[in-house]
Amino acid sequence: MHIRKITRWLTVGCTAIAAIAVSAQAFAASHEIDLQGKTIEWTIPFSESGGSAKWAAFYAPLLSEALPGKPTIVLKFMAGAGSTKGANWFQEQEYKDGTTVFSSSGSTQFPYLLGDPRVRYEYKDWHAVLASGTGGVAYLPPDLAEKFDGTAHNLRDIDFIYGSQGATRLDLVPLLAWEMLGMKVEPVFGVKGRADGRLMFERGEANIDYQTSSAFVKTVMPLVEEGKAVPMMTWGFLGDDGDIVRDPTFPDIPTFKEVCEATDGCETKGDQWEAWKAFFIAGFPAQKLLFLPKGAPPEAVETYIKAVQSILDRPDFAEISLPHLGKYPQMTGKAAEQALNSVFNVPPEAKAFVVKWLEDRYGVKLK
Repeated sequence: MHIRKITRWLTVGCTAIAAIAVSAQAFAASHEIDLQGKTIEWTIPFSESGGSAKWAAFYAPLLSEALPGKPTIVLKFMAGAGSTKGANWFQEQEYKDGTTVFSSSGSTQFPYLLGDPRVRYEYKDWHAVLASGTGGVAYLPPDLAEKFDGTAHNLRDIDFIYGSQGATRLDLVPLLAWEMLGMKVEPVFGVKGRADGRLMFERGEANIDYQTSSAFVKTVMPLVEEGKAVPMMTWGFLGDDGDIVRDPTFPDIPTFKEVCEATDGCETKGDQWEAWKAFFIAGFPAQKLLFLPKGAPPEAVETYIKAVQSILDRPDFAEISLPHLGKYPQMTGKAAEQALNSVFNVPPEAKAFVVKWLEDRYGVKLK
């Protein structure tokens, strides 16, 4: 008798639990936005041949497959003013139905951090659903690479030309690094994206360049294989202890820190180093981000986060992403938000140093 009662209670209890689970699933499903038959416009504030374009081109088909309704995703390029043109445009967009998304890069983050007067966007208004770390590689033409021996000593008498998006963009990291090494690098400002800088290098109009990892793998490695370019150094990778270590995607290439330590007059301590390191951290460990616009409701944000997480959870993700993204953290949800927040933790003294350096070196006034 008691056994039958207990069995009946367990049966009823399990049925109730099952019903609750089904109800919870239905509730969750009902709170996802449906994108069936819709077209998502993904705006990228750079040219169509740069690192951000290649990053987006990798993720777009995967995101299309993972989102409810399998919407079409179209990449839209809005280059100009070192990406502030596109970011200012996105700031004016209000959430409608989840079909407008935007991706930024370190070149979008730096003007915001430095108080560039052209900035009319506010990161705190946007909703991050994906954050990607990356690295960067500086490279030389073969004739100049012969002079590079792991130090910059034999490069200091060379007049270098570099195609740059602007000193307040992500180019700040290489420009300051080369100056710390005692190299004479004259930037030609105004290129729309790093791809344009690479094309200047290929045409012989520039004799030094750098690309973020995805663009380097896709567009510069063929030049390396053809003997038309030689890697000089990477910017490195942020280790668990906060130190700069070798880039996991390019473990055989020395870091800027290593080259600096081997070069007379270049210091890996003091105000200049701390400023460089702070902006490297702000620009690379969470360099590329995907956002929904201001006003996006929780269900839209969660829909995108769930879709991105399903991509990152694919058993083949590490394999398929390696040729496109390299070996860097890919984050969504709280991790993406934390990565974005870390971008803006540049110490005031580092900002002050860079603001003064920009004015003294390039005549850029940000006050």
